[in-house]
Amino acid sequence: MKKETYEAMFRKIQAVPKGVWWIQILGKGLTYATAVVYFLAIILQLYYRNRKAAAILIAVPAVSFLLVSAFRKWFNAKRPYEIYGFVPLIPKDTKGKSFPSRHVFSIFVIGSTMVWFYPVTGVLVCLGGCILAAVRVVTGVHFPKDVMAGAVIGILSGCVAEVLSGFLVRV
Repeated sequence: MKKETYEAMFRKIQAVPKGVWWIQILGKGLTYATAVVYFLAIILQLYYRNRKAAAILIAVPAVSFLLVSAFRKWFNAKRPYEIYGFVPLIPKDTKGKSFPSRHVFSIFVIGSTMVWFYPVTGVLVCLGGCILAAVRVVTGVHFPKDVMAGAVIGILSGCVAEVLSGFLVRV
C-alpha cells in the first residue's frame, strides 16, 4: 500500500468521534480475549485429564511462535511507518520485524489449533483474527502482505495440531 492510502484511512478513522480510541480498544480487546479463551481451553483439557490435547494446545502455538519470531528477526522487514515516515495509530516504535504479523499469526495459530478440540470456538477466534488483521493494517503497523502471511502461517501451523492429535490417539 502507498503512503496516501494509509493517510486516507487515518483521516477516516480520525473523523469518527473517538475513532482512534475505538480501533485501539478493538485490537487490544481481540488480543486479550483470545488469550483468555486459549488459557481456558488448556485448563478445560487439563481438568478433564486429556493431557494429550492440552500438550497439543500448548506445544503447537508455542513452537510455531518461536519459529515465526526467529524468522521475523532474521528477515527484518520494515514497517509502513518506517518506510513512509508517519505516526501509526497504535503507539509503536518497533523497528523492523514486520513480516509476518505476529499478532495475526498468534490469533490464527490459536484458533486453528483450537478448532480440532472446540470447533465453534476455534472458528470464532479465527474470525476475530480477520478483524485483528484489518486493525493492524488500518492503524499503519503492518502491510497487507504481513497480515496475510501471518494468517496463512498460523492456519498451517494449526493444521499440525490435527496431524498430532490423530497420531497421539493411536499411540
